[in-house]
Amino acid sequence: MEKLRAISQYYVRQILAPVVRLLARSRLSPNQISIAGFVLALIAMGILMAGYPVAAGILFLLGSSLDILDGALARLEKKITPFGAFLDSTLDRISEGAMLMAIAYRLALEGQAAAVAGVVLALLGGMLTSYTRARAEALGITCAIGWVSRPERVIIMGIGLIFDLLIEAIYLLAVLSLWTAGQRFFHISSNLRSKPID
Repeated sequence: MEKLRAISQYYVRQILAPVVRLLARSRLSPNQISIAGFVLALIAMGILMAGYPVAAGILFLLGSSLDILDGALARLEKKITPFGAFLDSTLDRISEGAMLMAIAYRLALEGQAAAVAGVVLALLGGMLTSYTRARAEALGITCAIGWVSRPERVIIMGIGLIFDLLIEAIYLLAVLSLWTAGQRFFHISSNLRSKPID
């Protein structure tokens, strides 16, 4: 999965390279691109809560695509900073949580109690997936493994909204997110157990 993800990211970056160069000429900063993606995600949340899932899904995917552009722009202009990385990651977590909250709201209005519980599990799985990686890296362990990271979670949500498969997407997201968190947990555990004690 890691190899497939790396190959996909390579080709996406090649496709978006002209857009990144255009952004560089516009003098927009990577942080401004990150904030723009965050704002689009919040607008998508509002649109979904108002009852327009297709428009919300399209806007959410569009806003999330800026997450690729901000990093590419930072690398092109050599403006990679610790604050930029922190801002980007924080806004990503808020955007994803906001969309899941809006999804839970719509499902609750429809009386889909089990699916609302699925949203909570999906949120927990996404949080654990991000947390385990961050904690592993703080301990000096590389941990990018797993079936679904944020890009895959975003795609699943977007497809569910656009193609009226929201309940199916939420159950899939819950299972795959928790599975990924488990994969990372066992990966980190095995690495820590094999480390010699100082």
